[in-house]
Amino acid sequence: VQLQAFGGGLVQAGGSLRLSCAASGNVFGIGDMGWFRQAPGKQRELVARITRGGRTTYVDSVKGQFTISRDNAKRMIFLEMNRLEPEDTGVYYCYAQIRQSAWDSYYEQWGQGTLVTVSS
Repeated sequence: VQLQAFGGGLVQAGGSLRLSCAASGNVFGIGDMGWFRQAPGKQRELVARITRGGRTTYVDSVKGQFTISRDNAKRMIFLEMNRLEPEDTGVYYCYAQIRQSAWDSYYEQWGQGTLVTVSS
């Protein structure tokens, strides 16, 4: 099973980016999915999470600025990031709770990260 994240890049402050993440491989079911980010010199933090049913959670610093969504049929999640600020710079990692059969428990799978750089 792999998670492939893409959509990062360089953007000016005030701009927008849309991150995507796709799960591939032997996937029977996907539970919660989400995005973490790691800014330079800081610990990784949870940015947003979405349940299979669509319930969302955001870190306070991005509420009203970022929107997480998912497409269960395509096994994908998205992160719409608006009004970006230099403080949003970092590597963004997607994750998903995966199970590979009806008899397996869920485990967490991580993507490779995509770099978002916001210039002032």
